[in-house]
Amino acid sequence: WSPKLRLKVFLDSSIMAARLFGRLPRGLAALGATSALGAAAFTSTAWPVSAVAEEKQPEVALSPKEWKPFKLAKKVTVAENDKTGISTVWLRFSLDSPDQPLGLPVAACFVTRAPIGEEKEDGSKKAVIRPYTPVTTADYPDPVGTFDLVIKRYPKGVMSKHIADLEVGDELEVKGPIPKFPYKANMKKKIGMIAGGSGLTPMLQVASKILSNSDDKTEVSFVYANNSEEDIIMKDDLDDMQEKFSNFKVHYILDKPSDSWTGLKGFVTEDVVKEHLPEPSDNNWILVCGPPPMMEVPFPAHQSFAWRQRLHCIVQHIQWFVKGKCPP
Repeated sequence: WSPKLRLKVFLDSSIMAARLFGRLPRGLAALGATSALGAAAFTSTAWPVSAVAEEKQPEVALSPKEWKPFKLAKKVTVAENDKTGISTVWLRFSLDSPDQPLGLPVAACFVTRAPIGEEKEDGSKKAVIRPYTPVTTADYPDPVGTFDLVIKRYPKGVMSKHIADLEVGDELEVKGPIPKFPYKANMKKKIGMIAGGSGLTPMLQVASKILSNSDDKTEVSFVYANNSEEDIIMKDDLDDMQEKFSNFKVHYILDKPSDSWTGLKGFVTEDVVKEHLPEPSDNNWILVCGPPPMMEVPFPAHQSFAWRQRLHCIVQHIQWFVKGKCPP
């Protein structure tokens, strides 16, 4: 046989093997791509090739075993409350590559660390560690390439002030994920949510996962408490989600509303819970997240009509994460 004929037979038989076993011999792709071999002369008789290169999936950015630094890429002050001195800051941090996944399952958070605590004997400062949940939306439920934090900067805050005061190019140490509970589509018929202030972010994480999946029919009712209109985080996004998705309802309640406020007023009481959240049932769930004073508000209300046993808590304090249980 001539060399060209032998090459044709080799190519045809190799492509047949690829169709049968889903794999081409090493070097065949490069061989077939070289025009000097005259492969174009065989295309009318050769077997068609459908080969997909195996791409190595990028490693996730987070690590539960080591602290990793992430650089601040963008920062925007979203709101400022002159009366309280509290401001809300949106920050975007870059991962190692644009296609790298963060690696944060739902529902989970990560912890941040910074040497901003009390001074030690050697002159250095103790590390302060706080948990945070990145911001997600129904259009962006799984962060890739970057992750966003929305921070409430409190005048007496320690970590909140540190993160909010970071400048573009500064780094933040992060470790995680820290799982809260493994959410699965349609695991509950209805989910009620109660949150205050920055307690919004873990709720938004769960809601975003639900709403981004058209097969998930879970109904979500969210009672979101704040002091004033200026303190409501991501109101435009929440309103947009409510408009787009029939299975998501948000109810704002303000402690110190303006005279023009037409929404709920006061605190999260038993009446508010009964009216706007799902009824007690094994098919329903209530998620709660907020500062310690708020965590104390809904529980007595729930206790009075036997919801205590059916609560699943997402709380902000690291000791509750580690213990894996709700506060008393």
